[in-house]
Amino acid sequence: MRLLPEESWLQFNRRVLRQSERPDFPLLERMRFLAIWNRNLDEFFAARIAKPFLKHRGSEAHLRLLKEAEDQAHLAEGRYRALLAEAAPRLRILEPEELDDLDWLYFRVFLAEVVAPKTDLIAWEAAKEASHGALYFASEDHLVRLPQDLPRLLKVPGREGTYVRLGALMRARSDLFLPRESPLYEFRVLRLLESERARADWDELAQALEERQEGLPTLLVAERGFPKGWLEGLREALGLLPEEVVLLSPPLNLTLVETLVAEGPSRWRFPPLEPKRPRALMKNPLKRLQEKDLVLYHPFEDYAALERFAEAALGEEVEEVYATLYRIGEANPLAEALIQAARAGKRVHVLLEPRARFDELLNLSWYLRFLRAGVAVLPLSERKVHAKALLLLTQKGGYAHLGTGNYNPQNGRQYTDFSLFTARKEVVMEVAEFFRALREGRTPRLSLLKTGEAIQELLLEHIRAESHPKGRILLKCNHLTDPALLEALARAADKGARVDLIVRSTLTLLHPRFRARSLVGRFLEHARVAAFYQGGRWALYLTSADLMPRNFQNRFELLFPVLDKEGKAKVLEVLKRQLKDDRNAFLLSPKGETPLWGGRHDAQRILAW
Repeated sequence: MRLLPEESWLQFNRRVLRQSERPDFPLLERMRFLAIWNRNLDEFFAARIAKPFLKHRGSEAHLRLLKEAEDQAHLAEGRYRALLAEAAPRLRILEPEELDDLDWLYFRVFLAEVVAPKTDLIAWEAAKEASHGALYFASEDHLVRLPQDLPRLLKVPGREGTYVRLGALMRARSDLFLPRESPLYEFRVLRLLESERARADWDELAQALEERQEGLPTLLVAERGFPKGWLEGLREALGLLPEEVVLLSPPLNLTLVETLVAEGPSRWRFPPLEPKRPRALMKNPLKRLQEKDLVLYHPFEDYAALERFAEAALGEEVEEVYATLYRIGEANPLAEALIQAARAGKRVHVLLEPRARFDELLNLSWYLRFLRAGVAVLPLSERKVHAKALLLLTQKGGYAHLGTGNYNPQNGRQYTDFSLFTARKEVVMEVAEFFRALREGRTPRLSLLKTGEAIQELLLEHIRAESHPKGRILLKCNHLTDPALLEALARAADKGARVDLIVRSTLTLLHPRFRARSLVGRFLEHARVAAFYQGGRWALYLTSADLMPRNFQNRFELLFPVLDKEGKAKVLEVLKRQLKDDRNAFLLSPKGETPLWGGRHDAQRILAW
């Protein structure tokens, strides 16, 4: 059974939404998944739907995607109401008519002094220019736009755990926003936000971001009860199909529950994770790596180890530093350590990838900080650089970190990823060649490590070698859509090999002989692993790459072997646990999905190493 990538991804987002139903999750954590689901869906209509929308709009496949998205939205609407009912009376969201005179004494002033000056009154003729994701209100004669920086959920002063929706308040006092009082109806527009210049260099990035704001509308979300004539006029102005309209009860964006998640009772959230700290590495990273390699599994083993490794760049013996940086966030101790090293006189080079979708502006800010601190920002290659590598060079050799996840402190504590730290000469030399090639604008010449099409070639070679009754293949990734790999895996399975696939999000071939599963739980599964039995002598690789054509053809990723015996055993133990997981797993087959909840095996519990 073959699926469109977009279709498979929407099924994943339904699995995310279903986390709001889990009986073993605390209430606020279930609420959090509503916000994650909604943010994912917005991103889907801003980017992932681009190919069906632009090339096959109105086709049966495109309409099937729209129907699935609408069905999920209706399910989420019901989950929102159910979770609020469960949270009452400790947490409540009131309607304006439930506020008393004292409440209104405050909110009248708030609306007049804080909200009204920031709203935009817009003519209906400008409806076609409605911006992506913003909340709008329609009246008979005007539209009102609510700025993104205003909170959607407001505390009711003096009433603990009690909130009111800003949109509902505005509708109750429309006279503050319109020339005359009139009913208001809510709507949102989602648009494609892909940049036309996907390969913009730093000096072109600002213009590319400006151009991205002109994306085509892909979905209209309006409230139930929106006057039919107005809705039809709005749809036509936006150039949308009837099927590209979804009607919901407000709120139209469930990310507002993040306020409740942040401010609700701590007993309704997961207890903080206490990761294991690799003491020897934290004390003296370079001395520890002179002994042997180290593999860590985050977040169960402390992501702070990466930051400590970066701080070692300040050591006397380190002469030169290289790093790839992609989606590093706003506050980043690892990036700050690189800046400190540059200011201390070290030669520091970074490949800061500006083309990380929707993080471009933040990356532009880091670009300026690096430049002004004396960090050499490597020129951008034609291919997007998605590899995760940090290299410290000394006169005698060097030390390297290679990972499956971004150098992002928030992600490092919420995503599951593997880190490999090593001082092996053969690995350090190849990481150095990788950076040298990026600096010189050429394709890296690698042997032990792989990048680009060579990753696909190596995986295909191993899959073919395991294509027999005693063969065993185990792949873990976020997305598996590459046709050549899927075809080779199907042939291997048909020849009797055991093919285990742990694919979090997108799997475009459901074969009856595949043992396929998706894990969705407290932590976002993000690690990418490839393991091949080889008659009992496991070949094991970690990689930054998902198994998609673009990652082989249009990106510089890195795939690297785990050579250390203990490190290999650790990774295999994680995979073994995930194959047994019956608390976070969904079995994927041509017949559909089967959730495995309530069992005894939870792969997302901290491991005792």
